[in-house]
Amino acid sequence: MYTLLSGFYKYVFQRDEYCILILGLDNAGKTTFLEQTKTKFCKNYKGMNLSKITTTVGLNIGTIDVGKARLMFWDLGGQEELQSLWDKYYAESHGVIYVIDSIDEARISESKKAFNFTIPS
Repeated sequence: MYTLLSGFYKYVFQRDEYCILILGLDNAGKTTFLEQTKTKFCKNYKGMNLSKITTTVGLNIGTIDVGKARLMFWDLGGQEELQSLWDKYYAESHGVIYVIDSIDEARISESKKAFNFTIPS
């Protein structure tokens, strides 16, 4: 009986979860993108002051519920030493958002190289 009720509960209330990676070089705006997205889609979320966002060391996680789906955003640090860890997250992800700072023209080629290096074959 417990199994039947447990299955019914999961069917009615459980959401499909999708994991999305947010990648890009350091200071490209990944955390700002995540904060703006959470502010738009999460009710009663005030968000952090955008001028106080600092460099991500490691990982930021943001969760947004859209309809019957739960989107989990993984904002990974973009420093050169952290880029080698990006490919470890691909197996669990359903999508990738790659952020490029178009104002910083000097780093666009560096961003292209980092993107090409991290995409699995």
